[in-house]
Amino acid sequence: MEFIDPALLAYCETHTSEEDALLKKITRETQAKVLMPRMLSGHLQGKMLELFTKMLNPQTILEIGTYTGYSGICLARGLKPGGKLITLDINDELETMVRGFFKESGLASQIDYRLGNAREIIPSLEGPFDMVFIDADKFYYAEYYDLVIDKVSKGGIILADNVLWSGKILIEEGKKIDKDTQALLDFNQKVQNDPRVENILLPIRDGVLMARKR
Repeated sequence: MEFIDPALLAYCETHTSEEDALLKKITRETQAKVLMPRMLSGHLQGKMLELFTKMLNPQTILEIGTYTGYSGICLARGLKPGGKLITLDINDELETMVRGFFKESGLASQIDYRLGNAREIIPSLEGPFDMVFIDADKFYYAEYYDLVIDKVSKGGIILADNVLWSGKILIEEGKKIDKDTQALLDFNQKVQNDPRVENILLPIRDGVLMARKR
C-alpha cells in the first residue's frame, strides 16, 4: 500500500503532527486484535483527514466503512459545534471496541455509529452531507458514489480511499484483472467523467480520490 521510499515516508511522518495517545492506542489494538490491520487509516492519512475536515468545518459527515474507528475520530474532530458524523459498518464483531474508542475520544455524542449494509442504509439518510469518506467494499464504490452524490451539499467533498489498490490499477498486458481492481478502475473513471464534480487523485498511502461537488 505504500508507494514512497520508506526513508521518505519516515521523514514525512517525522514532520507531521504526532498521533495522540488515543490514536496510538487504536493502532496498537487494531494490530494486535483485528484481522487485516493494514486497513487502518494510520498516521499520515488520519492527520490528512483531520486537517481537511477542520478546513471544511462541516456540519454533517458520512463515513462508509468504520473499521476500528481511527478515521472516524479524525473526521469528527473537525465538525462544527453540534455537527454529526454518521459512520456505517457491516462488521458487528468490532462494535464493542469501536464504541469504546468513540467514548474515549469525547466525541461519542457527535458520532452516529450504525451497523448494517451501507447500500441499504444510505437511501434512508436525508443529508445533506458536507463531506463523505468512502472506505468500504471496493466492489461497490461506484454504487456508494451514486447513492451519495445527490445528498452532498454544493461545495461538499467526497473522499475515496484505496483507489490505487496497491498499484493494481496499472494493468500489465496479458494479466487478468480481478473484480475489485476492475471496480476501482471503473469508479476512478466514473468520477473523472462526472461533470458534477472537480476531482484530484492523490498518491497518499494507497491513493485517495477527492471530488468537490460543483
